[in-house]
Amino acid sequence: MNALGDLLSGLDWSPLFISLKTGVVATFVSFFLGIFAARKVVRAGAKTKAIADGILTLPMVLPPTVAGFFLLLLFSTRRPVGMFMLNHMGIKVVQTWLGCIIAATVIAFPLMYRNARAAFEQLDSNLVYAGRTLGMSDFSIFWKVIVPNAGPGIIAGTILTFARALGEYGATSMLAGNIPHKTSTISQRIAMVIQDGDYMTAGVWVIIILIIAFGIIVAMNLVAGKNMKNIQRW
Repeated sequence: MNALGDLLSGLDWSPLFISLKTGVVATFVSFFLGIFAARKVVRAGAKTKAIADGILTLPMVLPPTVAGFFLLLLFSTRRPVGMFMLNHMGIKVVQTWLGCIIAATVIAFPLMYRNARAAFEQLDSNLVYAGRTLGMSDFSIFWKVIVPNAGPGIIAGTILTFARALGEYGATSMLAGNIPHKTSTISQRIAMVIQDGDYMTAGVWVIIILIIAFGIIVAMNLVAGKNMKNIQRW
């Protein structure tokens, strides 16, 4: 017990803060991009929908290291995009916290997009027609009618997006690296201490991330339950 106490007192908590910050920002970005993309794809034609859906879902089926490889090629300071961002905008992606955010967003985004799209496709179109007859604009119909009625699916997508961004490892390691106090997330820290044979520290981090993930899921499910309280149970 004393050994565990000494371990916790001397634990470097920066991976926790980096992971939480990365997860929150990546989820925030994925939330709006996912909803926007889902709405556009739902309203597109069959061929356009098939191509767009394939592109937007691709990061979910690719190994994270493959996605990280493409991100590294794109944002490397030796490549046109990365060189332009560094020289003209002063922005460096590789081996920075921004790289953590981009990697986590790319990997987690398809979960938000797929859930939002499924929720939109299951909505009753009469709700949209009713809004139009009341003189509501398309913008108002989307945010005041479509999004609230698709709430359970969007909440589920948000949960999965945050959980995926929180635990991202492969793409983050390739793009942002594993720099202590800068880009070292919980997943990267676990892998590092296991390589060093420190299973006690790895176990502590595993328990921490399990508690966080479970707490977020329970909290979001409670919110979803309040929104669904007026729906009759079957």
